[in-house]
Amino acid sequence: MKTKIKLVIILLLAATVGVKAQQGMQQRTVEERVKTVMDKMTPPLSLDTGQQAKTAAVFTDFYTDQDKMRADARASGTRPDRSVYEKMMSDRDDKLKTIFTADQFKKYKDEVEATLRPQRPQGGGMQSSGNGGGNN
Repeated sequence: MKTKIKLVIILLLAATVGVKAQQGMQQRTVEERVKTVMDKMTPPLSLDTGQQAKTAAVFTDFYTDQDKMRADARASGTRPDRSVYEKMMSDRDDKLKTIFTADQFKKYKDEVEATLRPQRPQGGGMQSSGNGGGNN
């Protein structure tokens, strides 16, 4: 009887952890993403209030368009077109060039932009370490 109770508790705990992990992977809202970007960008670039407002507007438009592109791709059952996404990033960067000084834009490209990309989990699932994933 004690073994069955322990098993039920372990299964409930495992189920709870699984549900929490899936909730953590849900897409954040446009406003949440813009706030994160501004928090990462404002201190290192020393943006003034006007630059902050303009930059937030640029990223709001970018993330809104990005969500629309993903929704359209999901509705059609295809992957989002990489060239369209790259054009969106290029347009965003062109707008940021008009807001930032040359030094700020260089610092943005060199230091800040990489921190804005979603972090991928380390490892490749079935790959084993040390031998490149082969079955030796």
